[in-house]
Amino acid sequence: MVHKVLFWSGFGLAVRFWQLGIEMRPFFNKESLWAYPVFAGAGASFGYWMMGVEQRQLKILADRRDGLLEKRRRRAEREAAAAKAEEAGVLASTS
Repeated sequence: MVHKVLFWSGFGLAVRFWQLGIEMRPFFNKESLWAYPVFAGAGASFGYWMMGVEQRQLKILADRRDGLLEKRRRRAEREAAAAKAEEAGVLASTS
């Protein structure tokens, strides 16, 4: 959980460094040091949001998987019951 937030915080800082590099401005200017926590915070909030999205998607996938497994189990039971009934019908007709 924390690793995603830390990664996106680092990505936000990297974006700030990239921005300053494109502008050819010094990285550690006293007047613009306030921007680093802003970029890191924006990246961290995006990472936190993405983590929530991932958790919701995993829950949806798990529910879907469970539903499919239940459907397969019911189908196997139904086919087994039909095969048993068919076998019993064949045996009754040959007696």
